[in-house]
Amino acid sequence: MTPVTERTAQRARRTALVVPAACWVLSVGLLAGSVLVAQADPAVVRGVPGFDEPGWWWAAAVLTAQAVALGLGRDTPRATLVVVAGGLPLLLGIGDAIGVGLVAVAVATYRAVVARPPRRLLPALLGAGALVAAGVAGGVLRTGAGWWAALLSGVLQAAGSVGLPFVLGGLVAARRDAVAALADAEAAQGRERDALVRVAVERERTAMARELHDIAAHHLSGIAVMTGAIGRQIDTDPDGAKRAVAQVREQSTAMLRDLRNLVVLLRDTDAPTDPAGAVRVETIGGISELVERARSAGMDVTFEAAGPVEELATSGAVGPLAQLAAYRVVQEALANVARHAPGARCTVLVDARDDDRVRVLVRNEAPAHPEPGRGGPGYGLVGMRERAELTGATLRHGATDEGGWEVVLGVPAAAAPTTDAQEDR
Repeated sequence: MTPVTERTAQRARRTALVVPAACWVLSVGLLAGSVLVAQADPAVVRGVPGFDEPGWWWAAAVLTAQAVALGLGRDTPRATLVVVAGGLPLLLGIGDAIGVGLVAVAVATYRAVVARPPRRLLPALLGAGALVAAGVAGGVLRTGAGWWAALLSGVLQAAGSVGLPFVLGGLVAARRDAVAALADAEAAQGRERDALVRVAVERERTAMARELHDIAAHHLSGIAVMTGAIGRQIDTDPDGAKRAVAQVREQSTAMLRDLRNLVVLLRDTDAPTDPAGAVRVETIGGISELVERARSAGMDVTFEAAGPVEELATSGAVGPLAQLAAYRVVQEALANVARHAPGARCTVLVDARDDDRVRVLVRNEAPAHPEPGRGGPGYGLVGMRERAELTGATLRHGATDEGGWEVVLGVPAAAAPTTDAQEDR
């Protein structure tokens, strides 16, 4: 049980004791006051027995029974209302003072209305009203009043002791329900916010994992190819081994630079910490440089460009996220070639001749010595598909008829800028 729930339960227990006690004190006090008023002026309050008469003590016992019923019947408010209202016909012997029994009736009615849900409440209200009207009318008749006066008095007393608490209890219950509904709505909104935060965090984690995979896989694949060549050249071709070591250093430096750019972009800042090192966002114009680095790492790869590739990279016709996606897809495809088809001839094509789409193709021939299958999950193709879905691009990959592999990415673009240089470069 939470502290709030415990405090609520304690308050409810205190109320269950205090309200019946206060009701008993008020009812008996009014009964005693009626005796004093009747003794001072019998014409004001008629038919009230004195303290030395059994009728007064009987009335006090009935009022005590009403208070006890209120205390014990907290969990059964409708039944308690009928029981408490049943005390009114038992108070016929106190004449005009019969109204003292209405205090407990009013409290019982309020409790029955506030206790939700209000199912089967109407029979209890009608029964209580009838008992009150009968008891009051009988008490008025004992004082010598006429039938019409007794009936009218009984109806008015029933309406006052049952109807008014019913209205008040309904207002309080409606307000309580509204507060509970607002609390539930706020809790639901809190859960929705938490869910949205979790989704955003998962998306960020996926994006970070995708970027780290693409950067590390590309550079480490090149480093693995070059270190394999170094192992063969170190004894037979020392000069070639030195050049390969320099290329390994270059690849390591490039990987550190890309990782640094990623870290800076993930930080909440508009500028890199080091003013001398600008953060570079990769574009489709940088694919040629990417291919050149792969070639210098020992891959047999060529690059072809058709249409205004450089103009699209700088004009904004292709969004920065879509350009980064194209760059990373080529980077991952080259890493896959180096990993799974070492030595195979590879072609990279960027075709920007269509007005509404840039086509990026990476195709490799069948490897002379295929690498055996490697265990473990492959996240490269998954990352490619996620990037394509994120930017509205289309992605197709699979084996070629010649036994190689190709990856084709279609990146949406706005109308290509007008240029006279539409020839293949």
